[in-house]
Amino acid sequence: MLKVILRNKMRFFLAAVLLFLLVLIRAYENILFYDPFLLYFKGDFNSLEYPIYNLVPFIASLVFRYGLNSVLSIGIIYLLFQDKLMIKFVAFLYALFFVFLLISFFVILYCNDFFSSWSLFYVRRFIIQPIFLVLFIPALYYQKVTRKI
Repeated sequence: MLKVILRNKMRFFLAAVLLFLLVLIRAYENILFYDPFLLYFKGDFNSLEYPIYNLVPFIASLVFRYGLNSVLSIGIIYLLFQDKLMIKFVAFLYALFFVFLLISFFVILYCNDFFSSWSLFYVRRFIIQPIFLVLFIPALYYQKVTRKI
């Protein structure tokens, strides 16, 4: 019994470490990533032109950041649920959503209209923040609980 409790404590401790790493990514985003839209979205971006950016480093930075967030998020989900089939499904969803979000981001970026600033803001937020982790944990927990009934 004690081994089971200690093993669970270790799992939750490791999940907390991964969560702390997600916080560090957010805290040091200015240093770690090339993102000219960080300052753009901190101001009154509705009345501003899009910032000038270098496309290749910007895409590489988005891929790197999404990859880091995804790996850490999948690690947290694995530590919480320890279901390999579920992890494969979540990894597939992360990859699918990334392709969809990246295409959407650049379509919105190049099709400049009135609503594009807010659309760009929210699509970018899904790319750079681990929002899917917040969405997946309750959904996966519900799936796990209902599957046992």
